[in-house]
Amino acid sequence: QVQLVESGGGLVQAGGSLRLSCAASGPTFSIYYWGWFRQAPGRERESVAAIRRSDSTIEYANSVKGRFTISIDNAKNTVYLQMNSLKPEDTATYYCAGRQFNKGYDFWGQGTQVTVSS
Repeated sequence: QVQLVESGGGLVQAGGSLRLSCAASGPTFSIYYWGWFRQAPGRERESVAAIRRSDSTIEYANSVKGRFTISIDNAKNTVYLQMNSLKPEDTATYYCAGRQFNKGYDFWGQGTQVTVSS
């Protein structure tokens, strides 16, 4: 079973930066896509960024394009989300997730809180 642990959240002022980390353990070779999601209170969970492990194809939500960067360190089994130019509307709990080929996101971390003050 793949296990994911996020870290790096916190409180930051608008315009600031944070880097989230997602440490993966277990059979991570089975993961085809890594993704970052977020959920704000009273709102649905939304996809923020995703990266395909085989060729590093990346997708971003329009709301974060140009500000967030997803990356993988395969040697460390860690997925990162670099967040720059943060806005109050980025405030949410951020989750790392993994999906296997032809499956949905079945593996999730516990989440890390990001709060951006204005």
